[in-house]
Amino acid sequence: MTTKTDPCAASQEAMAPRREFVAAATLAAAATAVAGDAAVAQTPNLRFSNPSGMTKPATYSHVVEVNGPDRVVYLAGQTGVDANGKVAEGFRAQAEQVMENIKTALASVGGDFEHIVKLTSYLTDIEANADVFREVRASYFPNKAALPASTLLQISRLANSAYLLEVEAIAILAPRA
Repeated sequence: MTTKTDPCAASQEAMAPRREFVAAATLAAAATAVAGDAAVAQTPNLRFSNPSGMTKPATYSHVVEVNGPDRVVYLAGQTGVDANGKVAEGFRAQAEQVMENIKTALASVGGDFEHIVKLTSYLTDIEANADVFREVRASYFPNKAALPASTLLQISRLANSAYLLEVEAIAILAPRA
């Protein structure tokens, strides 16, 4: 006599280890959130920062630095907002502010534009603004032999409807001494 296996019960049994893992991960994340900066201090290879001269966001870090054989630095998407939270007027002004924000963020970890290995750029209107964006971007990357990998995307909207572009960057720097 064969016994039929209930597919729902089998699926639930298979999911049990995953549920346990998710529960443990959730508990660890909650503990990290409660510990706050203490959790970061206990992870010497990671540094999260919001450099002076830039806004202090509540929901992300402008800079995440990974220190290993080399340091990998991830910059959050930068918009045309200055340190006081004011959005620059017009596309060119926002593009310049974006690049200045990237410059400030990189300087906070001892880097500059030559350390950027990847840019991801989001524009709300590529047809109208791509040429201006490329012109502004090129002025910050004078070494044409070492340009970063780059992706340019058009999106329908950014987090604030006044933002016309946002640019993320990844940089590689030498290890800290």
